[in-house]
Amino acid sequence: MEARHLRYAVALAEHQHFGRAAASLGIAQPPLSAQIAAVEREVGQRLFDRTPRGVFPTAAGTAFLERARRALAEIAAASVEAGRAARGETGLLRMGFIGSALLDPLPGVLGRFRKSRPDVRLDLREMSSPEAAAALVAGELDVAVGRGNPRGAGAERLVTVPIGADHLVAVVAVSHPFAGRDEVTLGQLAAEQLIISAPDQEPAVAAHLRNAFASGTDALAAATTSRDVHTIIGLAACAVGVGLGPARMRLITRGDVWFCDVTPRFRLPDLQLSFRADDTSPVLAAFLDVVRANCRDVGSLLDEVLARHARSSAVPGTRTGSG
Repeated sequence: MEARHLRYAVALAEHQHFGRAAASLGIAQPPLSAQIAAVEREVGQRLFDRTPRGVFPTAAGTAFLERARRALAEIAAASVEAGRAARGETGLLRMGFIGSALLDPLPGVLGRFRKSRPDVRLDLREMSSPEAAAALVAGELDVAVGRGNPRGAGAERLVTVPIGADHLVAVVAVSHPFAGRDEVTLGQLAAEQLIISAPDQEPAVAAHLRNAFASGTDALAAATTSRDVHTIIGLAACAVGVGLGPARMRLITRGDVWFCDVTPRFRLPDLQLSFRADDTSPVLAAFLDVVRANCRDVGSLLDEVLARHARSSAVPGTRTGSG
């Protein structure tokens, strides 16, 4: 039995006349009569009484029609849901991100995405950059936001674009001698107890700091390490030492800490957004549209990187790489 058979039966029940029902369905009366008879044979019950006054459902027909209407409603709903899923209006987006991305740009990106796609479920996980990249390659995430380009096996299958540049700043308790200063030098920092991101959590940041403190690596070796910027700021507020982190830490408003620029200005690894090059999910496409709209200069770069991946994939034996 097909959906059209259910529609025929419902139309006949509504019009109570084979001719009028056939006209509403856009078919001739004889085929409608034959199809209704075929349905009755399949069900094994007479569904309609044919009388001089019209055609009326039997008790069996009434029960059948109740289910038929529900089935047709479900079919219609299935078509609507399929269309919404194809447009990325429903589904699931799994994202791994580092904590500093919650300062900027994720509030704007996720807020806008949530507003435009309220029925998409978000699975959000705070992770280190290496953890997020590994989970993305393994298919456990759809999007990863971390610092520096993803490394390791499978990273060549990822599309990666920068979504935020940043530079190094220092944060201290208001009781610290640096409080009130606009800037401090790397040499001054090398003499302090430092608070930094754990090297195993953010290896790209650790590598940059090693370059910055080329002549003062002892300070890094003795540093207190932390998983996220909130802990770095919190420990600095406790006067444990001088915290080092991205300038976007200034977005955290606290009255018990002071931020200083580091001179010479030292650029940190960019925040990078990564996803699998072969991921054709409509939800991911919808999310990338929001990223384009929210992150300045990302749109054209993202399109350029995607085009490069497409060209590389079309050439046998050519390996794709991160943008």
